[in-house]
Amino acid sequence: MASSELQTVANNKKAFHDYFVIESLEAGIELFGTEVKSVRNGRINLKDAWCSIDGGEIFVRGMHISPYDHGNIFNRDPLRVRKLLLHKREINRLYGLMKQQGYTLIPLSAYFKKGRLKIQVGLCKGKKNYDKREDMARKSAKRDMERAVKERMG
Repeated sequence: MASSELQTVANNKKAFHDYFVIESLEAGIELFGTEVKSVRNGRINLKDAWCSIDGGEIFVRGMHISPYDHGNIFNRDPLRVRKLLLHKREINRLYGLMKQQGYTLIPLSAYFKKGRLKIQVGLCKGKKNYDKREDMARKSAKRDMERAVKERMG
């Protein structure tokens, strides 16, 4: 059954608005049990999250996972720094790109794949204001065309 194969929990719409996504890759994430239960309930926010590379390891910062309702003493800090799981080769390649070309690593989405939480990390380049306006104009024109076609047909 395909729905249990890939179950999206959260998307970072702000990332697509503020950045050009050059490349994306899948990473595992190190979580505690109550955090996983909270994520299963959809209590995760990627809006202000970003990734950093420290000492050959990659971490996600600013990702908010609300405390689990029944977690009591086992709940962790909702904004704690969490480690992402990637191969050393991938981390080194990303680190090189970030240092040389000024890219940023941004979590794009969180989903369950075969029962494990995965984070889709995007290698991103920041958009300027004129890029954002251009995208909004393009989306608006597309919406207008679709509306006109719908009125014509109906």
